[in-house]
Amino acid sequence: MSVSTPLRTVHATRYVAPLREGGSLPGIVEADDLGTYVCKFHGAGQGPRVLVAEVVVAGLAAALGIPTPDLVRIELDADIARYEADEEVQDLLRASLGANLGSDFLPGSFGFDAACEPDPVVAARVLWLDALVANVDRSWRNPNLLIWHGDLWAIDHGACLYFHHSWGGGIGSPERFAAQPYDLGDHVLAAYAERADLMTAADRHGRDVLTDATLTAVVERVPDVWLGDDPGEQRAAYVAFLRARLDGPGAWVPAGGVR
Repeated sequence: MSVSTPLRTVHATRYVAPLREGGSLPGIVEADDLGTYVCKFHGAGQGPRVLVAEVVVAGLAAALGIPTPDLVRIELDADIARYEADEEVQDLLRASLGANLGSDFLPGSFGFDAACEPDPVVAARVLWLDALVANVDRSWRNPNLLIWHGDLWAIDHGACLYFHHSWGGGIGSPERFAAQPYDLGDHVLAAYAERADLMTAADRHGRDVLTDATLTAVVERVPDVWLGDDPGEQRAAYVAFLRARLDGPGAWVPAGGVR
């Protein structure tokens, strides 16, 4: 996935099935490019901010060399709910007409568990990224990691970037976000924080890669429709928050990577 190209737009042709393990009821959708996608809906209870987090953090992951599925913008029209029998799904589809987010479906992938031995460099980078974006949803209860063709893939980033739910002051300020520690206690990859060599390398790599130009390119991929009345101002705020985190005191950095 390139972080410098806009999200490609496809049109949903069929709603296949819900994924009920997700709190926002994502679903499998087929599209007019013959692709199959896991669709996250803007009409779900958590709203479009979750889709923004998905795009931004997936872009950061791709820039860092962490495998993550390609994303597309999926347009839904009114016909998509016509043959859906489940009333809950019908309501969600009707509330989500227009632009939604699709993540490429990885056939044959399976969920990460304790028997998996991922590439330690990639695992350390995932841990570092999660700390940077304050991801609260990468535990053994819900790893949000897949194994596909033997590689570790990071998915489901909607629980990151909590600050955008309270813009303005207090917990929503760049300075507060910059200083906020990250709790590794429940993280599925927390053991890698004990490897100072890996975390130091991940920290250096992340700071080298996530330049202002890269951050700007990542945020530019977010469709205007999910960013409210002033998309330009919102994009600048995301870059400012992430830049503050990278340039701040580093309390969030996993143990081995502290400068």
